[in-house]
Amino acid sequence: MELKLGRRHIAATETDALILLEAEGSRRPELVTPLAALYDSGEISGKFLEFTLVHGVPGLKAKRVLIAGSGKPEKLNAAGLRKIASAATRFLKGKGVKSAVFALDGATVNPDSVAAVATGLITGSWEPDRLKTDREGVRVGPASVEIAVESSDASIEAAFERGRVIGEALNLSRDISVEPPNVLTPMAMAERARATASAEGLAFDVLDRDRMRQLGMGALLGVAQGSAEPPALIVMQYKPAGSAAADHLGLIGKGVTFDTGGISIKPSDGMEKMKYDMAAGAAVIGAMQAIARLKPKVAVTGIVPAVENMPGSRAQRPGDIVKSLSGKTIEILNTDAEGRLILADAITYATRLGCTHLVDAATLTGAIAVALGFVSSGVFTNNEALRNRWMAAAQQAGEKMWHMPLDDEYREQLKTVYADIQNIGGRWGGACTAAMFLKEFAGETPWVHVDVAGTAWLDDEKPFLAKGPTGCPLGSFVNLAMNWQ
Repeated sequence: MELKLGRRHIAATETDALILLEAEGSRRPELVTPLAALYDSGEISGKFLEFTLVHGVPGLKAKRVLIAGSGKPEKLNAAGLRKIASAATRFLKGKGVKSAVFALDGATVNPDSVAAVATGLITGSWEPDRLKTDREGVRVGPASVEIAVESSDASIEAAFERGRVIGEALNLSRDISVEPPNVLTPMAMAERARATASAEGLAFDVLDRDRMRQLGMGALLGVAQGSAEPPALIVMQYKPAGSAAADHLGLIGKGVTFDTGGISIKPSDGMEKMKYDMAAGAAVIGAMQAIARLKPKVAVTGIVPAVENMPGSRAQRPGDIVKSLSGKTIEILNTDAEGRLILADAITYATRLGCTHLVDAATLTGAIAVALGFVSSGVFTNNEALRNRWMAAAQQAGEKMWHMPLDDEYREQLKTVYADIQNIGGRWGGACTAAMFLKEFAGETPWVHVDVAGTAWLDDEKPFLAKGPTGCPLGSFVNLAMNWQ
């Protein structure tokens, strides 16, 4: 999709489809007379995500007008606008619309709203069906969309660009996440990251099995040893020009390209979804693309430990003890608790690269979905100031987060007489004990852990988002870097 920003009057707009917002309980002046019957009948009510498509509205030059319900005015925010824009793009698919204009006027015109609409229009265009060879019946949306604003505010241009860049990064991460596991192996994921880094001018490195063995990444290698596919530790680095700031932000994403559970094998029902166990890693790759384009003032390193967790003849066993990069020994009680093992070595490596602040994201535990459902991601931290920064970035991105406890009592569940720590803490508080395990390796470095197991994937299509990966928490990653002071 080609996305543009324009400044023109609604009545004079010539396009296949003009998208207009209508708040609940109000009537737009340009529509109230020609569409009075639709208003009176209740067909146009302004309820959130209600869409009405009308052809040939008198007084407007657009061929069609799509009236998009924006809900109660006091509840409309940037996150809501992003959903409306995305849903509008999806609504127009299959209707022969080649060009569209999304109009923002009045109180809805501000930098945050423009950025949100730009992101939503792009993410709404994405579909997970690109491997289908039979394209007959595939719904096609507008090839060109313009955001029309009646404003001379100079900051609108920068906001539009930010929203566009984040939207493109989200779709990149979703493209990677939806790849089948026979195609997206750990090394193939590294090649996707390499191509992105090369295109965006980022420094790039990938640690292969030999380099990881030399360094002593026993936790990561233990997970990988059951697979014929070699592991890869992906490193992408952005360094701002002329910055002498001491802060160095590390973004770490779990990259398990397929997770059978290993010897502690998962049930077969639903195992095909385990191709998305690398969704947080894909979010890091996409975030690094956006960061390279938007150029924040803080240095950022993105790290993705990429492995395949398989129950091969050389797979690690429950009862094994591995030595992590930090030097701490870990007793393996469950090989399906593999994400925390690869993240442990990645977190240690990030600190060795000089990262002063860390955020890791992972589809880590089913327990977080039990606690929070599929609405919010769980947030754990050892540093309140960094948590506040993260929560502000997430709110700006419209990615719902909830702060979870990380009390010392959870560490008691990870004690073992055989090693420094064990990799599971029992049935209760599973998301909290998993986070506590990671905290052990973050040490004193300010750190936030984000469990996106319930929010990284949609099992069913939404009006504003296709079935499949969501890209969460990419927007929060980018906002954190962009807002760094």
